[in-house]
Amino acid sequence: MKDCKLRRNTKDSAKNTSSLRTFPLVEPIEKILKRKKQENQIQRKLCGKNYSTEYLDYVNVDEFGQLIKPGYISKTFKKVLAKNNLRHIRYHDLRHSCATLLYDDGRDLKEIQVWLGHSTITTTANIYTHFDYSRKTNSANSMLEAFNNLR
Repeated sequence: MKDCKLRRNTKDSAKNTSSLRTFPLVEPIEKILKRKKQENQIQRKLCGKNYSTEYLDYVNVDEFGQLIKPGYISKTFKKVLAKNNLRHIRYHDLRHSCATLLYDDGRDLKEIQVWLGHSTITTTANIYTHFDYSRKTNSANSMLEAFNNLR
């Protein structure tokens, strides 16, 4: 049997061209990223030659400069939910919540499609955007208002 080695495949690319997008860097996120970069620099000094220099262009690395493992975010998210007595959802489900909140805020489906990086608007509309009961009530009231205006 050949020696088995764990190897992480990394790539700086996306699933498709619509997944490649630019987001505005809002101030709170900029502060977090700058603080994380400073922490990385401090950690690099503390670890000396034991700190990996392979990923210096990345902000989200562990205390030794290694890329964070792919499952880290999902596992940590699960722990945060449990710690705060929130029901379990998958980390990916936040994309559905994001789409629905944006839609409820009056954003059109095209904006949401671009934000989420979907290649088609039907994915955004049929899978990611969910309607709550208040939307049905608003629709019913709009139709009632239109009917009353006909009288």
